[in-house]
This record gives sequence, C-alpha cells and structure tokens, in this order.
Amino acid sequence: MTWELPESVEVDGGAVRWAKLGNGERAIVLVHGTPYSSFLWREIAPALAERYTVYVFDQLGYGYSEQAEGQDLTLAAQARRFAGLLRYWELDTAESAPAVVANDIGGAVVLRALLLEGARFRDLTLFDCVSGGPWERGLFALMRTHHEVFEQLPGYAHEALVSAHLRNATHAGFRPGVLETFLQPWLGPSGQAAYYRQYRQLAQADTEPFEALLSGIDIPVQLLWGRQDKILPPEYGHWLHEHLPQAPLYWIEDAGHLLQEDAPARLLAHLLT
Repeated sequence: MTWELPESVEVDGGAVRWAKLGNGERAIVLVHGTPYSSFLWREIAPALAERYTVYVFDQLGYGYSEQAEGQDLTLAAQARRFAGLLRYWELDTAESAPAVVANDIGGAVVLRALLLEGARFRDLTLFDCVSGGPWERGLFALMRTHHEVFEQLPGYAHEALVSAHLRNATHAGFRPGVLETFLQPWLGPSGQAAYYRQYRQLAQADTEPFEALLSGIDIPVQLLWGRQDKILPPEYGHWLHEHLPQAPLYWIEDAGHLLQEDAPARLLAHLLT
C-alpha cells in the first residue's frame, strides 16, 4: 500500500510531515511511537476517514519527518510540538477538540500535551503505551545507557538489531514489505545515528511530572492492551488502569505491542464505538 504524507510544517528542529484524510464533522488524531511512523495507521486511518476527519503525522525524527543532529527528541519536546500541531490544525478549542489515539511513546506524548501543555481532547484512546512508572527496561534501557556503543555498530549488525526489535513488537508477524518500510528510515550512517539519537533522549523523567495528574483526567478515556505484548507487558496496562480507574481496560487476545498490525479490525471496532 502506498503511504504518503503530502503536507509539511516547520517546527523547532525541522520539518514535520503530515496528512489529512476524510472530511467528517469531528476530527481524530493518530499518534505513533518508536521506532515506528504513521505507516502504522495505513489501514486504520482510511477506515476512520469514512466517518471522521483524520490527522496523521510522523513525529520529528521519525519516518518522513526531518532527521538531524541536535534535534530535541525528548518526550517533553514532542509533547510541545503535538500541542502546537493541534493549534496549527485549529483543533485547540472546546468545539474543535479532537479524539486522540496513541500507542507506545505516543501515549506519553499526548498525556504530557493534555496535562502539562494545555492541549484539548474530546476523548482519548491509549493502547500498549508508555505512560508512567518504571518503563525504562530491556533493550531500550541498554540503548539509552550505552548509546555510544550502539552508534558504532557495523551497519549489518545495526540492521539486524533493529529488525529483531521491530519483530518483537508483533505477535502475529509483519505482512510482506511492512518490516522493510519501518526499517528504511534507520538504515545507512544518517539513519543509524537518528535511531540512537531518539532513543538516548527518551526518559522516565519526562513522564514523572504528570503521573499524579492522571486520575484527574475528566474526558472519556479507554485503554486497550495486547495480551501478548513483549515490549510493555500486561503489568504496564494494569499500572495505567490503576492510575486511570475511571477508564475501562480491554484486553486484546492474541495480539502484541502493535494492535495496528496484530488486531486492526478489533482496534478499529473500539475506535468506532
């Protein structure tokens, strides 16, 4: 499937690519995590566009958006940019506030935007996402702590590592051509540098400031979690549910970290309900 982001907007640090699909009365914004891109929404966005105006974008440093040395790719910076995008799209008033859907670090980005940056949402769906607590773990923690070592990996070793990390996020496995699409932005010397640049800047210090505010969210929220998630296992879904007791938590069986890949129809059903 061809996936294009024809629009571009300059933000601090470079250009962010984005697209708008559909012409519904209400808006919905889809937010990806790392090391992915808006390509994750290639099946979900067109289906939602039958009912909504759908906004998708690649966060700065990812996908089609600009990659450059010196970019601030912290969760705090991405949250400020997300709030700025909503203003740019004129989705920043009580009347125009969008539904927001986020996965992986996209969850932390939108929660910071909502709780600390003054962004307005009509409702919120979070699934298999970074939200708080001790989430620096596994390979991510190693890459963050020892990024200078990973940055020196031979190209073939870097490609193998990223490929394995991507595969670990799906329970069902990627369909033909999908893994290669996610892998492409991170290849070559500049792509390899960009890959570890963004990982070394992601930190729990950027989620801790809003943890105590989660229970005060006063918009409708729903939580979804893949039962077989290896990146953020079910205990992270339980943690978020404990801090958002007003939000129902739905378990998606036979699905991993990426519901967009493992259970797109079930994800879409929840978003349309």
